[in-house]
Amino acid sequence: MKKKALVTMLAVSMMAAGLAGCGGSTTAATQAAATTTAAAAEAAATEATEAKSEAATEAEKAPAAADGELIRVGIINNDPNESGYRTANDADMKAMFTKENGYDASFAYSLKNDEQITAAQKFIQDEVDYLLLSAADTSGWDSVLKDAQDAGIGVILFDRTIDASDDLYLASIVSDMNKEGETAVNWLAGQGLEEYNIIHIQGVMGSAAQQGRTGALDAKVAAEASWNLVTQQTAEWNSEKAQQIVQSVIDSGTSFNVIYAENDDMAKGAVAALDKANISHGVGKDVIVMGFDCNKWALQELLDQNWNYDGQCNPFQASYIDEIIKKVQNGEELTEKTIIMDEKGFDATTITADDVEKYGI
Repeated sequence: MKKKALVTMLAVSMMAAGLAGCGGSTTAATQAAATTTAAAAEAAATEATEAKSEAATEAEKAPAAADGELIRVGIINNDPNESGYRTANDADMKAMFTKENGYDASFAYSLKNDEQITAAQKFIQDEVDYLLLSAADTSGWDSVLKDAQDAGIGVILFDRTIDASDDLYLASIVSDMNKEGETAVNWLAGQGLEEYNIIHIQGVMGSAAQQGRTGALDAKVAAEASWNLVTQQTAEWNSEKAQQIVQSVIDSGTSFNVIYAENDDMAKGAVAALDKANISHGVGKDVIVMGFDCNKWALQELLDQNWNYDGQCNPFQASYIDEIIKKVQNGEELTEKTIIMDEKGFDATTITADDVEKYGI
């Protein structure tokens, strides 16, 4: 079956079902045996007899494309140096999408939406089989995703959602950023402070992570007279920029008692400014420190009670994407459109060493 026909057929079945997603699969060898002609099967058998047994084993477990070649994927991600989360996410993708696993993968990286869109257009021109996307911004993707669909290229979102019709992509494997923000803000409300004077350090503006983690805090500040934003600025996930923001507040003499940083690296930068000014932080100290992503070193800061809270953001989405691709290759119907990663929040007063080892990235 040709790539475009396969993706088109899947889209029709998904519209009839309503939602689509991830599940079990058969091997690529089973698919090939079921779909090749008798002549092609005879030729394949002859070739397999002449091949080494280990090569045959690799071919059997690889999710081969319909024409027997490697599945070509174009992967668009944010800069892997952006954060520990992103480094882990990129490593997970690279470990999965290898020739040994049946893939021919190309990678493109940017924190800018326009550059990611240009990369997507290039992958479409290159006629990849699948486009895997972690969007820098939630908007602006409709046109390029329509181009991918018209070219018979299956689009799978990972890590971040976008503002686009869900019939333009096969599936979305993402974190619930709104829930991450709500969990963190609910935890903070539970600390029972008489007044909340918050330094809010945001990630890259417009990203799903920034919107979700900001939205919950903005709603709480708007609803509660005792919740105040001392400052609200983006540090673009960057530790040094976060340190500069906090240092500026310290220099101004404005009082604060909460650091709400939208990732661990920015929380680390904020703490560097506190340490430089000899301002205590952590459990029972002057300033509550909150981060997101659950880097192992950040969870250790909780265990040592230097920080107070860290929200989990699960970076390991590659196996879910692999399952989806295998189902599509086998002509199976997807039963879920959106797969939400399981995530939690950690409190410095209850976290354990086992938690650090199990959940730290």
